Amino acid sequence: MSQGTEARLEPQQQIPAAYLEPSLDQRVEETIDRAVQYLLSLQAPEGYWLGELEADSTLESDYIFYLHVLGKATRDRVAKLANHIRRKQLPDGAWNIYEGGPGELNATIKGYFALRLAEDAIDSPHLLRARRRVHELGGLERANSFTRLYLALCGIVGWEMVPAMPPECILLPSWFPGNIYSMSSWTRAIVVPLTILYALKPRWSFPQCTRLDELFHSPPGSTPTFAWDGRVFTWRNLFLVLDRISKLYERFPCKPLRKRALHGARRWLLEHLERSDGLGAIYPAMMNAVFALLALGYPPDDPLTAREIDHLANLEIEEDDTIQLQPCLSPVWDTGVNMLALEEAGLVPKHPALVKAARWLIERQVLGSGDWQIKDRDVEPGGWAFEFRNDFFPDVDDTAVVLTALLRVAYPDRSRMENVVRRGLAWVLSLQNRDGGWGAFDRDNDWAILTQVPFADHNAMIDPSTADVTARVVECLGRFGWPAEHPVIQRAVKFLLQDQSKDGSWFGRWGVNYIYGTSGVLRALETVSLTTREFCQRAVNWLRSVQKVDGSFGESLLSYDAPSTKGQGASTASQTAWGLIGLLAGAGTDDAAVTKAVAYLVHRQQADGSWSEPEFTGTGFPGVFYLKYHLYRNSFPVYALARYSNQSRKAEEYAAVKFQPSEFRLRSGI
Repeated sequence: MSQGTEARLEPQQQIPAAYLEPSLDQRVEETIDRAVQYLLSLQAPEGYWLGELEADSTLESDYIFYLHVLGKATRDRVAKLANHIRRKQLPDGAWNIYEGGPGELNATIKGYFALRLAEDAIDSPHLLRARRRVHELGGLERANSFTRLYLALCGIVGWEMVPAMPPECILLPSWFPGNIYSMSSWTRAIVVPLTILYALKPRWSFPQCTRLDELFHSPPGSTPTFAWDGRVFTWRNLFLVLDRISKLYERFPCKPLRKRALHGARRWLLEHLERSDGLGAIYPAMMNAVFALLALGYPPDDPLTAREIDHLANLEIEEDDTIQLQPCLSPVWDTGVNMLALEEAGLVPKHPALVKAARWLIERQVLGSGDWQIKDRDVEPGGWAFEFRNDFFPDVDDTAVVLTALLRVAYPDRSRMENVVRRGLAWVLSLQNRDGGWGAFDRDNDWAILTQVPFADHNAMIDPSTADVTARVVECLGRFGWPAEHPVIQRAVKFLLQDQSKDGSWFGRWGVNYIYGTSGVLRALETVSLTTREFCQRAVNWLRSVQKVDGSFGESLLSYDAPSTKGQGASTASQTAWGLIGLLAGAGTDDAAVTKAVAYLVHRQQADGSWSEPEFTGTGFPGVFYLKYHLYRNSFPVYALARYSNQSRKAEEYAAVKFQPSEFRLRSGI
């Protein structure tokens, strides 16, 4: 047995031979051991894990534009970015937003624009193909709001094509519907800098590409900028009327509130640049912040602007002849998920890798103020953010994972650990929404009317309760010994019941998709002993129904746009692991579907202990922006196979007796 797993806690028991080939039980253990060694080899000396986070080509396309604005578009850097963009172009000329997906209009417009800036000839075959696909996809006039705004900044389209984003919105009080805190945290971070740009309207033109008129399907200006709803009285039409009024207001020479509004937007921006590795520590908010600083008069070499430029540069991955951009860095998330996998695989609580990782996480607990306090003033800070530093935006999902991971670590300073965990649990509890679920960053951020504003076409204006985040919290509380009868969990289960699809599955907001959501809910409800209930067994039956003949699971990102494709797609290691986790929670080890999923993962492990997975299985904004977590294909199979091994051997389920519900002062109504 390898050194990393000398702590597998109980002797191997025989798995029923009727379900297994003679050697599969032993191969499971060997597979886990190799995978554990592989994960341990990836740990940074400081104690964290950090896998590559991959997105689509729009990041590299925007980055070429960004470098031109900064005056830093050196021939070498632009050439490397352009090489990556060209390699991502599809045979039909378009660019897509996830591996294997169809061509997407905005990605194609941005790719075309970036390559024009990289001085590719307008009549080159690849740009001719791209231009034809833009026309087939609807033309430049169908681009989304943020694409239009970037093009307006360099005079390629007129500002009449950009939805109004006046900075006066910053002046609305927090109790007023439609204020910036009614928006999701990520939209807030994206939009506040854009309000500055909308008000100041800087003009950054480039001689390489002065117009893109050839991308319009119809002559520019001959088609409506925004489509009206066919019905007369709708929120969509009301917001379009307000958009027109705002644009009329922009023409007035005197704007009584503009100076105050710009001051407020600038103050918000500068405050949120502190205690963070860039605004929101995520693209595109970081890029928008740099643009806003330039518009406000901060040159690129100003210490503040230079610092933000450096933060964005840290997202670059440079190889021999390419540069890629990550949308952000994910060390807290990766560390928590990998700790859970290694703990399930049997590392002893005092294992140096776990203790070191716990120390690193404890030091990154967010103890300062944040945007979440606008709606939740009754609890001390105590959450964790996704990135290295993003103090204004800790999130529920990361915090629940970290707390669950810390539970099984024998940390030397036990008193400090208990204080950290107690504070983290109190923070999570305080963010439970009125409907019983949890969103990602804020409490009760669910004003759905906002999804009808013209610039809401990124499909992420609000942050309502979701099944996957709610499940993560329920699993955490269950691990700490909270019973199903407690009101907090009862309200969460009620939300999950309301959110369940008729076929038994759950939608996955942050992972692809129904396999992710269904697996997470079943795993959570197992911790509070509810998986024998009828609604859970319907979920188990749904997982069985979408499992492939070879035992694998796979689901394409198409399921976000076409629910009829749910559970269908190329087989992946991470999604097979999720399917296996859900089956184990609701069916146990003796189920034939479980055995098939285990065999699939075992037989597809590579010699170094890893798994291969080209597909994207992570989600940013459903239908708009997707992610590939490069560690998912390894961490989740380790967890799933170890979970299977532990259940087969009837290893004792861990549970905590500390931090019971009575220790927490819950807000009214919970």
